[in-house]
Amino acid sequence: MAAPNPSKYQRSFPGFSFPPWHRLRLRLDLSLLSLIFYFSHNRSPGAQQVRFPEPLSQVARTMSLNKTDLEDIELEVLKEAILRRYGYDFRHYAKASFRRRTEYFLGKTDVARISELIPRIIHDKSFFESFFYTLCITVSEMFRDPFVFKAIRNKVVPMLKTFPFVKIWTAGCAAGEEAYSMAILLREEGLYDRARIYATDFNEEALDRAKKGIFSIERIKEFTRNYLEAGGRSSFSDYYLARYDSAIMNKELKKNIVFANYNLISDSVFGEMHLVLCRNVLIYFDKRLQNRVLGLLNDSLIHNGFLCLGAKESIRFSGVAENFKSFSKKEKIYQKKDGRGMVTDRLNNVWMEVDDEDRQP
Repeated sequence: MAAPNPSKYQRSFPGFSFPPWHRLRLRLDLSLLSLIFYFSHNRSPGAQQVRFPEPLSQVARTMSLNKTDLEDIELEVLKEAILRRYGYDFRHYAKASFRRRTEYFLGKTDVARISELIPRIIHDKSFFESFFYTLCITVSEMFRDPFVFKAIRNKVVPMLKTFPFVKIWTAGCAAGEEAYSMAILLREEGLYDRARIYATDFNEEALDRAKKGIFSIERIKEFTRNYLEAGGRSSFSDYYLARYDSAIMNKELKKNIVFANYNLISDSVFGEMHLVLCRNVLIYFDKRLQNRVLGLLNDSLIHNGFLCLGAKESIRFSGVAENFKSFSKKEKIYQKKDGRGMVTDRLNNVWMEVDDEDRQP
């Protein structure tokens, strides 16, 4: 399996180790804990209880952390180790999702604790790759949520037809299901020959599968049902070739699709798109990262362009909410208002300022 290839915008560090001042601080903390232990167990009967200054009280309280608290610390150290060793930043992924995927991976190994993953991930690239692909959820399906694609067909495409050439971006494309769905839809609407679909993901393994366009024949029934519910105007079997236990998508569908490695967290504005689909991606990010990514999507859209999010996602209360109007509420399709400028630089400045605060000792 090929090692992940961080993009040029990502930082990569040669290794993970505590700097000298961290080791000194650790020794001081251990000394303080020793004093606390001594005074708490060597008082004469009736002696007045020793009251420590507030910082020492905080140190003492850490001695009674429960299992969940300790695992939270392990997960934070794990994220920092991955960032420094490989350049992938998971610090602002949704905590519950990161914990759940880490525990799932832990159950498939002989490692007992999360903290024991850290040295193996740092020193064993193949072990890290296995963990990395566990974190990168790539489950999708063609014409997922058929009512969304029906709305794109009936409401968005008529407006896209007014342009001489159309650019569409599917962000977090997984194995290409959404990209091939859009290719079929555009072809049936007579728009495919003057359109380009950009399908991106930062999971190289998923991208390789997407480029091949091979799916299990067992999934074709589900794809066919979704296609028909989405308003398909042909037979879904016209778009693939069945061979043994697999279905291969037609080459004609691939000619206007560009698959590329792209990281929503660290890469820059993608281009002037007419339609961006970023569905069921933001739910894995915390609020701060969601806000930053939405700024990136905003800046990647032309004026009056369209943004389509997942069923549980929204731009409400984000830094770009005022830049959009609801176009098709149920389907979470938004249209960018005319005359709205770039916001990525402003959001990046806020992002950097917050990160600087986080790094203060």
